[in-house]
Amino acid sequence: MKISGHTLGTPNMSVPEALQLFHNAGIQAAEIIWADDYPAGIPEENNMAVVNEIKQSADDLGMEIAGLTPYMSDFNHLDPGPRQRDFRRMLACIETAATIRAPHIRVYAGNFKPGDRNRLEKWNWLVDSLHRLGEYAQQAGVLLCVENHFNTMTVSAAETVALVQAVNSPAVRILYDQANLTFTHNEPYEQAIPLQQKWISHVHVKDLVFIDPNKPFSADAVARVKAEDRSVRSRVVGEGILDWAAILSRLKEIGYQSYLSLEYEYRWHPQDLPEPEEGFRRSAETLSKILASL
Repeated sequence: MKISGHTLGTPNMSVPEALQLFHNAGIQAAEIIWADDYPAGIPEENNMAVVNEIKQSADDLGMEIAGLTPYMSDFNHLDPGPRQRDFRRMLACIETAATIRAPHIRVYAGNFKPGDRNRLEKWNWLVDSLHRLGEYAQQAGVLLCVENHFNTMTVSAAETVALVQAVNSPAVRILYDQANLTFTHNEPYEQAIPLQQKWISHVHVKDLVFIDPNKPFSADAVARVKAEDRSVRSRVVGEGILDWAAILSRLKEIGYQSYLSLEYEYRWHPQDLPEPEEGFRRSAETLSKILASL
């Protein structure tokens, strides 16, 4: 397993600056946001100059690009306009991932909030979109990794497995995020890893503590949770409630050998966390010690 940084944690830097920070923290790879109007990201259009600069920076530092993180989620929209728009955006992301030699793309499994209607119709459109995108991804040598994520159709590990089975594409896999499963009150790692083990191709690592463990999870968007809706606080890895030693041990048992991407949530919750230089260093040290002990 290899430790990766994530540019979610470096909102005030360029991507090359973030790569240098990760390198200084002893991190071997980087997951990069693919979105407009974010300094530590790759713009969606007219991005070749940025892509070439990132490739050169990564080569100079001997770093790998673990994957890209886009934010589109209308793959299951009942209106064909938004659905086709985000389909085309993902095609562009796949092309960028292949160009920058990024083997993974984080994928949101559509939009779906508790209480939403038309579940079956939205599910069917999601399966159709991801199956067709999987054909393009397979040709490009890229894996589309569907994340365990709130306000999508894969909030739980069981839902995520059901989706990848329905899509039935070798290029559509699972991004395992135990922190997301924990604060949405879904499966613990003892259940989540065995359920998903055949399809886990990427892993997000972060930590948290509950403010109120009995508060039902609620959010009005996919990408982030508003401050007033939060029931948790973000923490440096190893300083929260998640048992990362046990989680990594279980991942090793199932033969997982890919990236552990430090999704340091400094973009969304800087008030909870130390500055990125310190937070990434401490998180990487914790993961390195655990991996050495395994």
